[in-house]
Amino acid sequence: MRFSKLQIRWLSIIGAVLLASILSLVLRDRWLPVAKQWITPIQKPADDPSEDDQSESGHGHPHAGHDETTTLELSKKASQNIGLQTAKVELQPFERTIAVPAMVVERPGRSRVEVTAPLTGVVTRIFPIEAEAIQPGQPLYELRLTHEDLVTAQRDFLRSVLELDVVTSEVQRLSTLTDVIEGKRLLEKKYQKKIAEGTLHAQRQGLLLHGLSEQQIEQIIKTRKLLQGMTVVAPPFVKDEQHQEFEHVYHVHKISVSRGQHVSAGATLAVLADHCELYLEGNAFEQDAERLTQAAKEGWDMKAVPAAGNPSNGQAQQLKVLYLADRVEPNSRAFHFYMSLPNKIARDTTSDDHRFIGWKYRPGQRMQVLIPIERWEDQVVLPVDGVVQEGAETYVFKQIGNQFHRVAVHVQYRDKDWVVIEDDGLLVGRMVAVAGAYQMQLALKNKAGGGIDPHAGHTH
Repeated sequence: MRFSKLQIRWLSIIGAVLLASILSLVLRDRWLPVAKQWITPIQKPADDPSEDDQSESGHGHPHAGHDETTTLELSKKASQNIGLQTAKVELQPFERTIAVPAMVVERPGRSRVEVTAPLTGVVTRIFPIEAEAIQPGQPLYELRLTHEDLVTAQRDFLRSVLELDVVTSEVQRLSTLTDVIEGKRLLEKKYQKKIAEGTLHAQRQGLLLHGLSEQQIEQIIKTRKLLQGMTVVAPPFVKDEQHQEFEHVYHVHKISVSRGQHVSAGATLAVLADHCELYLEGNAFEQDAERLTQAAKEGWDMKAVPAAGNPSNGQAQQLKVLYLADRVEPNSRAFHFYMSLPNKIARDTTSDDHRFIGWKYRPGQRMQVLIPIERWEDQVVLPVDGVVQEGAETYVFKQIGNQFHRVAVHVQYRDKDWVVIEDDGLLVGRMVAVAGAYQMQLALKNKAGGGIDPHAGHTH
């Protein structure tokens, strides 16, 4: 059997391959270690988005594909120590504002009520104590009446009541008789009765002017006794349909008299306060007048925060300008503006049958009013505690799985509470740290400097 030249060539090649395979198997202990030194593993770039997706879904090793100098994993205790908080980034509107100082004040002619002595007398009993919460109709004082004119007026009134009773009885008796002479006397008695009724009506009006109520006058008629004392009660709330939803409660702001003290009619006995609604008095400068006027005209909502302390405690939302002052202060060159400040009870306790309340806002409390001057739509807005600045760079920490990755961002606007970040598509819909960013940046710097174990505070 003869082979062609082409067939002989292919048989030679196959034989050479078989011989090389046999030699490589026999000599692999010599050539394999040398070959491994020349092989370099291929790694994914650190910013490979597919790795982020795997980490967020919990697949693969948590450190694969990320730079250790920008990646941090915190233990539960470490998260608690730095006050870590996270939130999902969503586009939202943001209002650029300016802050002006303000103070909580009472509503003139509305918040305070002076309780005065209706009649001259001596204070024999005081029911409430200072700072106690009371309701309308609740007893405040007992007075023993001593005014001579009032005593005389009551005596004359009681005498007229008794005389009218006698005349009325005589008229009833004569009405049953049919004698002509008795009929003439009946007419005379009826005439006397009308005169007595007129006198009694005039005396009743006089007692009302002296300060007695209709109930007290009826008590004199019913008991046939002079009124020796009276109880002063808390007045009713002012009827205002705009404030029906508010919880009206008086508290005794001041007690002005002592037990046994002689007081004249009209003297102040106590001062009550109803702080269910207060005013916020702002102090703006002349250059802010146009902005405030525009806000009042457009009905823009404003916000007030405490001047000191935690801004989240005591915030007042959706405030509107009620009115602007009609003059500028000559010394400070500032003018006042006022906003209605709804109040609510923050504390309510009872001790020894005395109720005490504490309002959320108190007159004299200092606040800051945030006046909107510009509105931006669809912005990435984060609290200042979620953004950290290092030189010319600004960072936020994006959460991927159980890790936090530092991401450089561009800040468009910053105030003392919020930071507006340019939307580059990397943060929207992702979880980020909104508190504790500064402490996390310090932890990363410690890792980079080798001051602590690079894996301290987290586990693999």
